[in-house]
Amino acid sequence: MAAVQKVGIVGAGAAGLTAAILLADAGIEVEVLEKAAEPQTLGSGITLQGNALRILRHLGVWEQVEAKGYAFSTLGLRAPDPAGTVIAVLNDIRTGGDDLPATLGMYRPDLTAILRDRALAAGARITYGQAVTEIADDGGSVTVRTSDGGTSAYDLLIGADGLNSTVRKAIGIEEAPKPTGMGIWRAFVERPEEVVRTDLTYGGPCFIAGYCPTGPDTIYAYLVEKAQERNHEDGPKVMADLAAAYGGPWKDIRSNLDHGARINYTWFTSHLVEGPWNRGRTVIIGDAAHSCPPTVAQGAAMALEDGAVLAELLIAADHVTETLWKEFADRRSERATAVVRASVQLGQWMLDGVRDADVPGLMNSLSTMLKEPA
Repeated sequence: MAAVQKVGIVGAGAAGLTAAILLADAGIEVEVLEKAAEPQTLGSGITLQGNALRILRHLGVWEQVEAKGYAFSTLGLRAPDPAGTVIAVLNDIRTGGDDLPATLGMYRPDLTAILRDRALAAGARITYGQAVTEIADDGGSVTVRTSDGGTSAYDLLIGADGLNSTVRKAIGIEEAPKPTGMGIWRAFVERPEEVVRTDLTYGGPCFIAGYCPTGPDTIYAYLVEKAQERNHEDGPKVMADLAAAYGGPWKDIRSNLDHGARINYTWFTSHLVEGPWNRGRTVIIGDAAHSCPPTVAQGAAMALEDGAVLAELLIAADHVTETLWKEFADRRSERATAVVRASVQLGQWMLDGVRDADVPGLMNSLSTMLKEPA
């Protein structure tokens, strides 16, 4: 018998829904509490590396993801010149195995919808408009109070509620995301015919100018700059001005920015909960436990892996013990730490203007680790 029979999950994102799917498949009662009033339908793009695709295949949704997204296995590097000269096209490392693409881009709400439907089909319940206000652990169960005044008790509570996790704060973990010094403009626009992979341009008015195809007709384009106060309403003009220095597909991207493009601006942040991610029978995973700038595009992959590994251990164990939590930490802490540190290091090298940094060495080392299943 599994270590738990009834599990509460706070947050209906990638980490929480992954755990919900696998636990429900094993016959465990699962309730997902989501503070949003309804499923979110707006968002930008997401880049999924091979190790993320490996988990999605394990969940049984790879064919749906592949159909909705845009897969590719090369990475382009362009010069910051008016022509957008292609410097190199590199074969990317297939961290999910040779039978999966190296990378897939897709619309973030589409991924969430696929995982949500799969969780519901497995028998999990998703309750919207449920913000957690209190958590009480009596050693044998966890009782949660929500904003509507209701309470529910679970054998285990999983906090998968993102960067500003309520669960993390409620169980006394003080680590929280801190700015790294960079900001990013993102725009979801039509796909220029020339865009068939991610191309990155380093230098020019931005640290990075890049884009990722997210489907046959769409991409998300991004510009990374020094973090500053920005107004979202100024997005089309600011992005167009910054992108003017970049050639190739950026000409078409600029022309699409005024055609109702969805644009947002956020600062890069990072945090890492060192030591156990649990307090008693409550555990945090995904962005609640660790976050990093998207410089190595591993945030979603780490969230998916967290959910899958935690579910695997809970299903295989007979009881929730310190041995279980130690095994979870052994399988997740080092891997997540390596991703966070590499992501922050790449950004810091750019902020410091380091021109001889061993970026290929860092990326190869990280990819070699990630090729091994979580």
